[in-house]
Amino acid sequence: MDDGVAEIALNRPDKKNAITLNMYEQAVSYLEQAATDENVRVVLLRGEGQSFCAGNDIQDFVSGMGSRENLKGVVSFLHHIVTYNKPLMAAVQGNAVGIGTTMMMHCDLVIASEDLKCQMPFVHLGLVPEAGATLIIPSMLGQRQAFELLVEGRPFGAQKAQQSGLVNVIAEVETYLEVARERAQALARLPKEAVLESKRLMKKQYQENLLAVIDEELEVFYERLFSDEARQAFMAFLQKS
Repeated sequence: MDDGVAEIALNRPDKKNAITLNMYEQAVSYLEQAATDENVRVVLLRGEGQSFCAGNDIQDFVSGMGSRENLKGVVSFLHHIVTYNKPLMAAVQGNAVGIGTTMMMHCDLVIASEDLKCQMPFVHLGLVPEAGATLIIPSMLGQRQAFELLVEGRPFGAQKAQQSGLVNVIAEVETYLEVARERAQALARLPKEAVLESKRLMKKQYQENLLAVIDEELEVFYERLFSDEARQAFMAFLQKS
């Protein structure tokens, strides 16, 4: 922690920080620790290496989804980032795929490297969008542009992400993390209670509905994991990787 800022790093650079079920549980634990630490004013999410997050680890999900219980870590993580009381920031770079893009929707500030490459290819894998994307993305972009991103799964870069409202600032590859840390430290210096209350007031109007959408998406997502479409898509993906 530095100057009231706690960093949580996805640390699997050899796999472009693809998230495993265990990583979701670890992230929840770190978020809970930061939430109760009086010295932490801001939490900054980032990824080690050249990518922020390449989405869920497909092989880990396929092997770990024999029981619905194993989805609890995912549900808990999504609920935490939606309801988190302290400012939540992200410094994103390189690949941001699937959850790597959708978790940005729930951060209060996002600083992006100019090489950011976002994509939400859920349908390509025989799945459905998650993390409340089916509510948030259409509300941000309208139905037609949302359809391009969530159904066609079209990739988009930092400029489109900023125009869409997913990103606040675009910085150079060499400096994006420094920019994010400076912004986080400046936020941490603001009056603490005023920041917390302002965030609460901004989010309270839609939070309950958003959580319901997330839970419904995950129910369908779980069912889709066992569909023939998903099985074929996973096999093709794993053969290529």
